[in-house]
Amino acid sequence: MSTDTTASVSTHILDTSVGRPAEGVAIALAARSGGGADWIALGGSATDADGRCKDLPALPEGTTRVRLDFAVETYFLNKQDKQAEAQQDAPANRDSGANGVFFPEVAITFAVVPGEHYHVPLLLNPFGYSVYRGS
Repeated sequence: MSTDTTASVSTHILDTSVGRPAEGVAIALAARSGGGADWIALGGSATDADGRCKDLPALPEGTTRVRLDFAVETYFLNKQDKQAEAQQDAPANRDSGANGVFFPEVAITFAVVPGEHYHVPLLLNPFGYSVYRGS
């Protein structure tokens, strides 16, 4: 919950390749007070079965920049393993990278102002992603 002196952040992930939430994606939260300040790691969490991360740490007073780091590689590798089991003749790796994951991580940095809530959804697929300020 935000106050007049802090902002708050929430997020969720939708895997657009299957039209379902992305469960089990680790998310790290960092903050800084100004463009030139050092990043402070605040902790993180992981998405639930609904693709939501409901327990991100609170932002410290004075935060003006926030970074969400989504560790999507494990999610895609687990998904590939399940698909390979379902389709025995499916190729183990595609033309995306050494281990079949083109974007192993997604880092989103955005500006915040005190008293505002920022919901930042990640729309994800194996070969692209999109983010926006939600509500």
